[in-house]
Amino acid sequence: MKTTDTLILGIGNTLLADEGVGVHALELLHSSYPNLPDVSFIDGGTLSFTLAAYIEDCDKLIVLDAAELNARPGTVRTMVGEEMDVFLGATRRSPHEVSLLDLFDIARLTECLPQKRALIGIQPGRIEWGMHPTAPVEQALSTVVKEAIDLLSQWHHAQKQVTGDCPEPPAETFAAAGVGL
Repeated sequence: MKTTDTLILGIGNTLLADEGVGVHALELLHSSYPNLPDVSFIDGGTLSFTLAAYIEDCDKLIVLDAAELNARPGTVRTMVGEEMDVFLGATRRSPHEVSLLDLFDIARLTECLPQKRALIGIQPGRIEWGMHPTAPVEQALSTVVKEAIDLLSQWHHAQKQVTGDCPEPPAETFAAAGVGL
């Protein structure tokens, strides 16, 4: 039985400038919306096999990470479901100890891959020693937060349509957290 409704996972090495953008985005999202209902936030750092259990334990997953999008630094792209899977399969190189694809494969083997999953990728500009993202990547953080909140709202709305009802007070709780439905 799943114990976490939605997991937001920030990935990256904050010692390598733009490589840490997923963690920086997670921090901004969590500080901007600390009371989101049924949402857990995890700083996944540079990933490890220990994160497999968290991924297997959620119904919905949003991953925030630097991604090679072949675009200008700071470009944000949201990939949902199969689009995310295809992207991860095409980009096998990862600076992390374990790739996100490896973690998804573990979840598939245990038949626990979240049905609703998305990657919000941010094009890095510089991956070298540095504690802060470059200016274009830093400016993209608010877009990442907006994309994550939009996904949460869409998924919540879709759940309400499927079930016909939703335990109270989701709409009010999301509104109190600053999320429009």
